[in-house]
Amino acid sequence: MYKDEYVFSQLVKFLDYEKFKYIVKKYNGNKYIKSYTCWNQLLTMIFGQLSNRESLRDLIVAMEAHAGKLYHLGIGKSVTRSNLSKANEQRNYRIFEEYATFMIAEARRKRRINKIFELDGHVYAFDSTTIDLCLSVFEWAKFRKYKGGIKLHTLYDIEAEVPAFVHITPANIHDSKAMPEIPYESGAHYIFDRGYNDFRNLNTINRIGAFFIVRAKTNVRIKPKTWKRRLPEGVVSDVIGCFTVYKSSKDYPEELRKLIIENPEDGTRYIFLTNNLDASAEFISLLYRNRWSVELFFKWIKQHLRIKKFWGTSENAYAYKSIVQ
Repeated sequence: MYKDEYVFSQLVKFLDYEKFKYIVKKYNGNKYIKSYTCWNQLLTMIFGQLSNRESLRDLIVAMEAHAGKLYHLGIGKSVTRSNLSKANEQRNYRIFEEYATFMIAEARRKRRINKIFELDGHVYAFDSTTIDLCLSVFEWAKFRKYKGGIKLHTLYDIEAEVPAFVHITPANIHDSKAMPEIPYESGAHYIFDRGYNDFRNLNTINRIGAFFIVRAKTNVRIKPKTWKRRLPEGVVSDVIGCFTVYKSSKDYPEELRKLIIENPEDGTRYIFLTNNLDASAEFISLLYRNRWSVELFFKWIKQHLRIKKFWGTSENAYAYKSIVQ
């Protein structure tokens, strides 16, 4: 009698096996591996995540209980807890990281994008969130004297509502240090908060033909060259000029725009720097207000992503678990 495929095996069909095999070959992931390949490891980790397994032992017990179905699920044969633990600790996590990046790009490509801003390029918000860890268990994730943690740096596509890029670092790394890792695109807009006043990296965005909007610190100094006299309501200042401080002018020698916008509700003034010299001040303000979507994304992750325990304490094993989730 014909029986339909299991739900898990139907989900696996959406994964591009040929792309994964290419990435594994790139990093020699299956070198010296006889039976439990990187593909089997990936499916095992996905099975554990979808079935809400709380530990490696719990995952292995669940798989052994369905040992007769593992072949039909696409996982192959079962694996011992020690072998899975060694695979998570020793195999290169960049295999999963690059494949996750590929799957995110596929999701963005196939998702119907709601054009909010009617721009030719994408609009991205970049920010980070901290995930606390126990320092006595995750010794590599030192944050403070008695506290551990990691930072999840995320480039969020505001219009597609999908993260375009994720970078994980220890929590004691400053936010701006992740900016060189961003895959910049020509014609795109990148929106940053005050923690990203790194003018050398902002100049990189300017050189490739992309745009940035960053909330500046209050002590930023610019020598005006041109300014607008007739300003719309809520716009206090709109000038184009160059930095006067030596280090800032060396890192960013080009002209840029400084906007001071006042919130009509509470009178708070916001200072923005941007290399978009043509857009209206209201449009720049609208773009920055939509940066809040990445904060809502972080809130959604912490509310809905179930992480009771990590299936390993090494940096490599943690990266595997985080990428799969």
